[in-house]
Amino acid sequence: MVEKMFTVTADSGIHARPATLLVQAASKFNSDIHLEYNGKKVNLKSIMGVMSLGVPKGAQIKITAEGADAAEAMAALTETLAKEGLAK
Repeated sequence: MVEKMFTVTADSGIHARPATLLVQAASKFNSDIHLEYNGKKVNLKSIMGVMSLGVPKGAQIKITAEGADAAEAMAALTETLAKEGLAK
């Protein structure tokens, strides 16, 4: 399992558009991928799950991936977060 902490930098947090980008990126992989915020953990392949967290700017989030392609998934998600200016 791989896990990584991020700080949300997008002014509007992780709302509909960025949540969609993350779900699309996560869905390309077979690994189980979760997003954790404020004590709640959701499947990162579920748009409703991600949206339900209501992640604001400045929030600390943790992404975990477990499976055969976990490292590749984490690399892709890290790149998506950075490229879209969502988190660092």
